[in-house]
Amino acid sequence: MGAKEKPWGGRFSEATDPAVERFSASVAFDRALGRYDIRGSIAHARMLGRQGLLSPEDVAQLVEGLETIGREIEAGTFDFDPALEDVHMNVESRLRDRLGPVAGRLHTGRSRNDQVATDLALYLRDAASAAREGLQVLREVLVTRAREHIDTVLPGYTHLQRAQPVRLAHHWLAFFEMFGRDAGRFADLAGRLATSPLGSGALAGSTLPLDRENTAGALGFEAPSRNSMDAVASRDAALEFLSACAIAMVHLSRLADELVLWSSAEFGFVELADAYSTGSSLMPQKKNPDVPEIVRGKSGRAIGNLVTLLTVMKGLPLTYNRDLQEDKEPIFDSAATLGDSLHVLAGSLATLRVDTERMAQAAGDPMLLATDLAEALVREGVPFREAHEAVGKIVAHCLSNQLDLRGLTRQDLRAFHEAFPTGADELLSLERALEERALPGGTARVRVTEALDAAERELAEERQALGDGESGS
Repeated sequence: MGAKEKPWGGRFSEATDPAVERFSASVAFDRALGRYDIRGSIAHARMLGRQGLLSPEDVAQLVEGLETIGREIEAGTFDFDPALEDVHMNVESRLRDRLGPVAGRLHTGRSRNDQVATDLALYLRDAASAAREGLQVLREVLVTRAREHIDTVLPGYTHLQRAQPVRLAHHWLAFFEMFGRDAGRFADLAGRLATSPLGSGALAGSTLPLDRENTAGALGFEAPSRNSMDAVASRDAALEFLSACAIAMVHLSRLADELVLWSSAEFGFVELADAYSTGSSLMPQKKNPDVPEIVRGKSGRAIGNLVTLLTVMKGLPLTYNRDLQEDKEPIFDSAATLGDSLHVLAGSLATLRVDTERMAQAAGDPMLLATDLAEALVREGVPFREAHEAVGKIVAHCLSNQLDLRGLTRQDLRAFHEAFPTGADELLSLERALEERALPGGTARVRVTEALDAAERELAEERQALGDGESGS
């Protein structure tokens, strides 16, 4: 294959080497920006017409041609040519084939630098909205399942060791809070995507009388960017998106890890539905939690994508450098990875079976009440450290003699500390351990019920906000 003529400009006397064409082409992945490139180009063409830089006839032809190409892209019939390097040149070339020389007027007052920055900002707006939608669905599933299991009790863990009894609803609402903060990060991104790069040109703007306010408004931005150099050189909104994706994937990974553990025979707390499990190629009895395992594994991709773009950006002088071509693959991959992970994990949670008896059996471990025994001494005026030491000795005594902590009499307890007011049977119970933790954020039934009510109100507000955002885009 011989070298091809460059698709633009008269500066060069030698065609690009085919190896360079292959190395530098981005259309294999930046075609995802096609619909946004069409939107930006239509807004730009109409603005040029309003400013008298294009005739009404030229604008009509350009808009009709762009809309036709847009339909081809949406239908998947557009033939992207790798030799044309990127999505922008592919669209322009197709427009030239349809309209002839008038297509060349579209690039008036515009550079690929501000063009791609605008396309990317439009993409990120939609990607952030899609992430919020996926998080909304997952949080709705968590609240639904939590509502079903207000009275299901299991051990809470620290260091993966049984610690204190909690309600399953309280446990799942912890993830509801994490994913709520994730949704907030994607919502906050809108503030960094409020200004339009279009009209910044290559880096210094244009001598032509462009109306940047007009194109900004047409594309749903609040205003044009305030600095043309910053507009084409910066990708911090993309970094923020990748960061939000990475954090959300870490939270998904933690939830997925618990599903893997809980579905093991050693825990036996849940069973994943067959639709979200796989078998073994060798062992017929196996039911593997592949879906949460894959989600857990894919969190590494999202973390890596953030590190990739941070590394690309850290050494770039102003303004645009071709290194920035490397921003798109990490963004597209993280958006897809997060979206798919949210979908399959929501399905896994919605359909899993909870073994309430197995959880109750584990929560019945009397050692989970040891802290309550120490706090009984605190209520008698004993310093907590002193109470902690006394109860630690009681626990060791019970373990070495295979005794139930709850069966110790007042005389038994007083052998370790004289301040015990009564026997353990009167001081300790699973129900009391739950209900006396009634501080805000605690696992008492009243607090968990309040938290569920608040969560449902929050979800309704978020659903309304998502609907308003979609109708306004």
